[in-house]
Amino acid sequence: MAETADFSAAARMRIDKWLWAARFYKTRSLAAQAIAAGHVRLAGQAVKAARELQVGVSLEIAVGDSVWSVVVRGLNAQRRPAVEAQQLYEESEDSRACRLAQQEARRLAPVPGSDLRGRPTKKARRLIRGFNDNF
Repeated sequence: MAETADFSAAARMRIDKWLWAARFYKTRSLAAQAIAAGHVRLAGQAVKAARELQVGVSLEIAVGDSVWSVVVRGLNAQRRPAVEAQQLYEESEDSRACRLAQQEARRLAPVPGSDLRGRPTKKARRLIRGFNDNF
């Protein structure tokens, strides 16, 4: 079993930096943009990127189509591997169930055209042209 990571960071840190360190967003600037757009809420209230975060507060984070409801369990100023980043928060059971249900729905009913890759082949172009000529 993995050992618990040592979070020797300060007792407070900026919310955009925490979102980056916890791997919700790839860069701090993307985290700051999401916060400015209102995709991150602290205890139900909209926040600013410079807001200081403490252990024990609850966050609602919208990433794409998914909404995460998490409680902050640790602060770490450095971006660490995903296994260690997951120890910085605890996701609620309702949030996890909802996210997994969304993933399953996307898997069972994919967006039309999501399986298409790149440009059509010569054969596919001829079929498309032949189909369009009939109308």
